Amino acid sequence: MPVFEYKALDQAGRSVGGLKEADSPKSLRAALRRDGVFLTEVLGQKEAAEAEKREVSVRRLVGGRISSADVAITTRQLAVLVGAGIPLIESLAALVEQVDQERMKRVVSDVKQRVNEGSSLADAMAAHPRVFSTLYVNMIRAGESSGALDVVLVRLADFTESQARLRSRVVGSLTYPAVMVGVGVVILGVLFTVVIPKITKIFQETKVDLPWTTRALIAFTTFVHDWWWALALLVALAAWGAVRWVKTPAGRAAWDRRVLTFPIFGSLIRQIAIARFSRTLATLLKSGVPLLTSMDIVRNIVGNTRLSTVIGEARTAIQEGESIAAPLKRSGEFPPLVYHMVAIGEKSGELEEMLNNVANAYEAQVETKIGAMTSLLEPVMIVFMGAIVAFIVFSILMPILQINTLAGG
Repeated sequence: MPVFEYKALDQAGRSVGGLKEADSPKSLRAALRRDGVFLTEVLGQKEAAEAEKREVSVRRLVGGRISSADVAITTRQLAVLVGAGIPLIESLAALVEQVDQERMKRVVSDVKQRVNEGSSLADAMAAHPRVFSTLYVNMIRAGESSGALDVVLVRLADFTESQARLRSRVVGSLTYPAVMVGVGVVILGVLFTVVIPKITKIFQETKVDLPWTTRALIAFTTFVHDWWWALALLVALAAWGAVRWVKTPAGRAAWDRRVLTFPIFGSLIRQIAIARFSRTLATLLKSGVPLLTSMDIVRNIVGNTRLSTVIGEARTAIQEGESIAAPLKRSGEFPPLVYHMVAIGEKSGELEEMLNNVANAYEAQVETKIGAMTSLLEPVMIVFMGAIVAFIVFSILMPILQINTLAGG
């Protein structure tokens, strides 16, 4: 739909302006009139598009990025308002005033405007795919069609908050080790390129027969000092090539298959994907989204093409009359706990509850494993850095002791 920039007068006679979607200037005039605003000037679609680009750029600089936590908070606030029996339009209007995040406020304001013009809440949110995912929109649509929007919003708020908490735990647990690695690399880089070359230059001017550790240290520091730019370029090119390869379909498929077999990290990645699969499918089914549609949505959010393929095959098998558990078991990618719990849920009619139990179990495992890895990683890094520093100190002190011995003799 075209976007027009307009100038108008409000009911008090004040000059107002902005950007608004409309099929034509005529429909724009009618939409503004319904809002009590009287159109005075309309710019062309091209000029309006350029103005919108400028406005979006300013928003990105000023408003910041909308995080999953922002969406979770907004969803919870809307769930409370709708659950209290407040009409949807009034709830959205109140939500606009409550939201603190600038970009989120603009998105909610646009959703309110679209709903006020006759659009459904799901369609209004679907106009912002970077904020509201396909999963989110489908759950809202199911809630609207079933007349249980308040219930769906509560479930959606619980789901978005749990996903935000899981992501926050993972990122928070890995931040400290990443910072330590970065600081260690910087310190070693300064040592090898600035400090050590000045010290070892003294040894090269003497006639002392240097230990092999000192000779190795001198050779390595000389190489790093002279060719650091080549090493940096090589690392950058390797990283660029790896990223380009992973972005190709074949590369992505190969990488996702391989990453699931990595020691320690492979099982962690699998557990995170399974927890996301189970929690998302349970939430969708509880909200009234059909099973096949739910499988399509879940397939796109697990974050691993190998597991996505398995879920797609399971969807096809379900469409042909098979159970959910059987194709998951045949794939060999899902642990026995998953397909056994799914099979029990299908037989007992409590599939959503069983999927939630699976998600709870794997989220707990992820949290425990990340905590253990973080606790283990810190002493390992300290020992590793200590070994490097000890090697450097030993390689520098030994020649100094030899020089002092010769001087004393």
